[in-house]
Amino acid sequence: MTIASVRDVRTIPSETENHVARRPARRARLAPVASVAVGTALIGAHASAYGYWIIDDAAITFSYARSVAEGLGPVLQPGAPAVEGYSNPTWLLLLVLGRLVGLFDHGLLFGIPDYVLFPKALALLCCAAILTLSYVAARRVLTTAAWVVPLAMGGVLAAMPSFVIWAFSGLENPLYALLLVTQAVVLFLAVVDGRLLTAKVAVTVGALAALAALTRPEGLIYAGSYPLVVLAQLRRAELVPSLRRCVESSLVFLVPVGAYFTWRYVTFGQWLSMPSVAKAQDLPTLVDLVRPGELVSYVGALAVLFAAAMVAAMLARGTWWRAGLLAVLVPLGLAVVAYAVLEPDWMAQYRFATPVWVLGTLAATLATVEVVRSARTRVRAWLVAGLVAVLLPTGAGFVHASEQFRAQPDISACYVADRLGRVFNGYADVLGLEEASLLIPDLGGSSLTSRLDLVDMAGLTHATFAEMARTEDRRAQAEYVYTVAKPTFIHIREPWTSGTGLGWDPRLERDYYPIHYHTKQGEPHGDWVRKSVVPDAETLAELRDYATTSAAWVEQRLLASPLRQCGPTLHRGQTELSEPNRVPSSDPVTAHPYRAEG
Repeated sequence: MTIASVRDVRTIPSETENHVARRPARRARLAPVASVAVGTALIGAHASAYGYWIIDDAAITFSYARSVAEGLGPVLQPGAPAVEGYSNPTWLLLLVLGRLVGLFDHGLLFGIPDYVLFPKALALLCCAAILTLSYVAARRVLTTAAWVVPLAMGGVLAAMPSFVIWAFSGLENPLYALLLVTQAVVLFLAVVDGRLLTAKVAVTVGALAALAALTRPEGLIYAGSYPLVVLAQLRRAELVPSLRRCVESSLVFLVPVGAYFTWRYVTFGQWLSMPSVAKAQDLPTLVDLVRPGELVSYVGALAVLFAAAMVAAMLARGTWWRAGLLAVLVPLGLAVVAYAVLEPDWMAQYRFATPVWVLGTLAATLATVEVVRSARTRVRAWLVAGLVAVLLPTGAGFVHASEQFRAQPDISACYVADRLGRVFNGYADVLGLEEASLLIPDLGGSSLTSRLDLVDMAGLTHATFAEMARTEDRRAQAEYVYTVAKPTFIHIREPWTSGTGLGWDPRLERDYYPIHYHTKQGEPHGDWVRKSVVPDAETLAELRDYATTSAAWVEQRLLASPLRQCGPTLHRGQTELSEPNRVPSSDPVTAHPYRAEG
């Protein structure tokens, strides 16, 4: 063998050397996958702490999804008038598709009711997609440290009860968050890569804004994301192409949104959805503009200051991709404005703040990782120590908020399905009524299980009540109930009792018998039946006996297990409660719930 051939043989890498060389490449590929998986798992683990809980408002959309899938159109119940009692068409579409393929509103999946599992599984997929997008953005600018971003972002979102609760509530929050993060990442990459003024970017951002507007009413504001980012990057020489791209993006937004609004007006006779009418959104005042301070208090002032300092430090250093971070701050700023101008929500844990959480976490995580990565060793140690110090009180606050919500969550679809659906079906059966109506303030679970004609005193699915709620006309509400609607059954509770005055109207005592009644917070609370449908005193006594083993028991279960499920299916006409009926305890209010007090 010649010297040359020996040299050639020695230059050929051995199999062991190839294997060693492949290890870093394999780790580089697995790191982001593991990061996204762990971050998603952390969010899912926190979500599991809230059990089977689904907010009752979400079940209103579930009912509409059932009606649409069955070919009945946009109605709450079979035979009900067409009313747009939902404000989340894109989320509704996903539920309809789930029902059509047998994954939703059919029964059990893996031993879990699919009306719980399917929306929560969609939420988890949306969270995984959000973290994946965060990695896509980070990979472009942070190279080897990019995998840290989805892991850190997942950890922050997983620790935040407000985000997890509402992402897994059955509402549209996770889809809305995903659309806005997608828009932010598209803008980020377009600015970093110098592609902002391309037709593809303009069209994509406009389409995402349209989808956001069809997911939440305030999503309309994100039509401004592309024009504002273009304005921030504007140069005199690019004035004409900038204007052209802004027009293109706006048209892509306006066509689907305008088409939907036109269909809404033709179908329902309203430019706004019924929930938007009932909630009476007004123009913002100066007081409203300070509402984002609630979110600062929730997260903790120190944590917010630290995040803001990281963003400011990154921008001040003149990092080459600072313009990309500014592009992310634009939809974040719009999210803060949207939160400020929205009418305050009665639900706990800041339901409308989801966009602020995801966009703020994305911007803060990108900036923090960049600042820490590029800092000197000593400075990096101080930054990490400072981060731990500010997160400790925030974490303690989050733990308290989570425990508080688990003990007393907002009204669940399962409670309403039992209490206002199945129980009132039982009342109607005791009276032998084939047709009856029910006035109630909670329409989610009840619309899935009730065979009665529901009258919505909240106005979310009832045009007449929506208008009266908008004008706060209590007299008109009472007149409508007692002279026009004349429901067979009435259920009232706070805050609807004091808000409408129906419980104190003398016509309630004149025309209705109490079935299950007590005072709560000084206001009448419970169930009433129209006197004309009760044939005799024995039937009334039977009705009240049924209440003590059904309605009273359901109310006890609300306190004992507020996160429980309510059976494998939710079908109209059900009377069997999610657990066997049992006689309630000897608590005086519960044992004699229809006794007037005070």
